[in-house]
Amino acid sequence: MSKKLILIAFVVSLGGFLFGFDAGIISGVMSYAGPEFNLSEGQIGWVVSSPSFAAMIAMLFCGRLSDIIGRKKILLTVAFLYALSALFSAYATSFEMLYIARMVGGLAFGSALVLAPMYIAEVSTAENRGKLVSVQQLNIVLGFFAAFLSNYFFNKYNTVDSTFLMDDNVWRWMLGVELIPAILYFATLFFVPRSPRWLCLKNKFNEAKIILNQIHGEARGEIEIGFIEKNINEDKNKSKVVLKDLLKKSLRFILIVGLVVGILQQVTGINAVYFYATSIFKQTGIGTDAAFSSGVLLSTVTVIFTFVAMYLIDRMGRRPLLLIGTAGIALSLLLCAYGFKQATYTLTTEEITSFEFSGANKLEPYANKAYDNDVDFKNDMKLALGNQVYSKNDGTILEAATTMNATLVLIGILGFIACFAFSLGPVMWVLLSELYPIKYRGLAIGVIAFLNSLISSLVQLFFPWELSNFGNALSFFIFGAIAVVGFFVLLKILPETKGKSLEQIERELVTN
Repeated sequence: MSKKLILIAFVVSLGGFLFGFDAGIISGVMSYAGPEFNLSEGQIGWVVSSPSFAAMIAMLFCGRLSDIIGRKKILLTVAFLYALSALFSAYATSFEMLYIARMVGGLAFGSALVLAPMYIAEVSTAENRGKLVSVQQLNIVLGFFAAFLSNYFFNKYNTVDSTFLMDDNVWRWMLGVELIPAILYFATLFFVPRSPRWLCLKNKFNEAKIILNQIHGEARGEIEIGFIEKNINEDKNKSKVVLKDLLKKSLRFILIVGLVVGILQQVTGINAVYFYATSIFKQTGIGTDAAFSSGVLLSTVTVIFTFVAMYLIDRMGRRPLLLIGTAGIALSLLLCAYGFKQATYTLTTEEITSFEFSGANKLEPYANKAYDNDVDFKNDMKLALGNQVYSKNDGTILEAATTMNATLVLIGILGFIACFAFSLGPVMWVLLSELYPIKYRGLAIGVIAFLNSLISSLVQLFFPWELSNFGNALSFFIFGAIAVVGFFVLLKILPETKGKSLEQIERELVTN
């Protein structure tokens, strides 16, 4: 595997880094922006989830659009939109401006998540395709790590003595810093060649051959161009692709596999944990500062196990990683549910007296009252203080009131993140880039990514409401139960694509 190929894969998947950065940043941003704009649970859910709603529209069309005008041109547009989103998010003066700016970013990462694995698969060889497509997931988790680390330091230096960082501007810096990697992404994309497989679709075989030779060397380049030419020639007399073509009997099996994996990746709640990480850690009663620190730990685990996935995916295969990971996800989520179920909540008179925020004395009627679930406790706190005051001080209140095994929940969350990072996270995109014939690839990946993003956005939108009305324990139990069902479905239908060329996979899985 050449250094040039590795560099190309890394640059193209920097869009994944920006997606991870945006997802990680927002969990800290809402701790400040939510109270400042006095947002309701529904509004918080919309600010967090609105990029995913925009992304699902982009995912539906960008694959097909890239078939027409090329992968590289769309990726350059993506980088520009990332920069625009970061700038306007940082300068948002209202709830409406904030979510619109974030939706612009959603158009960017929706396109990037589809096009990057598609492009990388089209420049890779069968032996290395799995680990190279996984570079996208590596960049996503590096983005998460950078975001949580950034949030941690911004929160750390936002003190009562600071004249630079304050509660009303720290979240703007959290969002604005994303402009730096966005500009870097835009600049480096100019050094990336056009997709050789796309060039062949446009009958530009000589240019495709030159690029393949530059990437793989002449010997392997000749082999790859031969595979592509043979595959395209077989498709020459076939009709143009339309959406209903995906319902053909010959594509039914691989469409079902893609849909199951694409939906399962999000319906187990991964983006609820990532996007609301700081809030979730606050629910354990460890406090605001520790919640930001735990976010760094979460992202570190993600990075480590993504490297595990990259090492194993072309050795162990896609199927074993997905099955082991999904089983681990189910167990971890059920462990979180159990940990939250055991929690109790009580505020003593001494603790209420020690609170330094305005209006804390309004909690005195609830002194020494014992709660066995978080829903009733938080509702009473909001009733006494009002939504804005409670939201701004929830970490402090929960830290004082909560009695539970926070370590157990932390182990469950980190176990979930670890299992996701070596299975559903990277393997889904690898499978999607492999399963579909080149003629249908852009459309198929776009449709599945659309549904993936729709599920993600709905999970993000309703998660604050879910926590508020169902509570922590039931919310995590629902995600865990879904993962159990998903494991048995995958056990039944999931094929193995390890070590096979894209053309060989097509011959084996696409029935005539």
